[in-house]
Amino acid sequence: MAEAVDIRELNIIIEQQSAFITNITSGMERVIVGQKHLIDSLLISLLSNGHILLEGVPGLAKTLAIKTLSQLIDSDFSRIQFTPDLLPADVIGTLVYSQKNENFQVKKGPVFANFVLADEINRAPAKVQSALLEAMQERQVTIGSSTFDLPTPFLVMATQNPIEQEGTYPLPEAQVDRFMLKVVIDYPTLEEEKLIIRENLRGSMPEVKPVVGVDEIIKAREVVQQVYIDEKIEQYIADIVFATRYPERYGLENLKSLITFGASPRASINLAKAARAYAFIRHRGYVVPEDIRAVAYDVLRHRIGLSYEAEADNVSSEEIISNIINKVEVP
Repeated sequence: MAEAVDIRELNIIIEQQSAFITNITSGMERVIVGQKHLIDSLLISLLSNGHILLEGVPGLAKTLAIKTLSQLIDSDFSRIQFTPDLLPADVIGTLVYSQKNENFQVKKGPVFANFVLADEINRAPAKVQSALLEAMQERQVTIGSSTFDLPTPFLVMATQNPIEQEGTYPLPEAQVDRFMLKVVIDYPTLEEEKLIIRENLRGSMPEVKPVVGVDEIIKAREVVQQVYIDEKIEQYIADIVFATRYPERYGLENLKSLITFGASPRASINLAKAARAYAFIRHRGYVVPEDIRAVAYDVLRHRIGLSYEAEADNVSSEEIISNIINKVEVP
């Protein structure tokens, strides 16, 4: 019975702490029409301390969404436009010789901010991507012989266009795995499209003012870590991830030839973290199977290696995830 009381108390705490979510969402909706899933995903990555990769054709408000979110939170924001001639020093910083002091001084790069927008990340060569990799994983940067910690919260939000294969360097699996979520953005609906036209013809964009501070985000993250996950839910997460590695154990023999490698343990960790944040956004103190299903696609999409056979048959990782979710037993 003690557990039931705990959850009730937790629900009250979460109700209080998650009030700013409504403010952020309404602030985003003033600027962005539709794209509810995108807004939720950005909030999940913010609350779970994970990085996010957005993929979609040009013009679907990916950059705008990230910029608006950073304006709604009173924090440092920097944008890096990735190009083929970008160097690691342009991202993390470098040593500059000072003639006045006759020594080298550290000049920090744009990665030293709370929110880093890595725009068109797949346009930069591998050495730049790996420089960002250390920053994302270790949350620290080495310039010369000194190591600097990055500010808290630190969040990399990257965008990429799938269709423009001209002059792009595909992200290596190791780097893609560092992103907690990979969100694929689709076109708006017909009604939303009409609203977009109407809003843009008015001319001026609505002014965005900060509605929440960095301290509140850090506090909210601590509350998210208290969201209750039952053992049955843990089992459900493990089953879903294991089904990507050994589909035959779950009666999915037809998937075995389509998958070259399954999801890593990072997938299980991020699935649990994202589900917690999703429950928090829904003002709930416990995780239900629906939360897992809601975040499963974004967490697993980029972590399943497709075989040549899958590519030849035009099978996407989304279809594989759908098959797994429909087959694995729900607690």
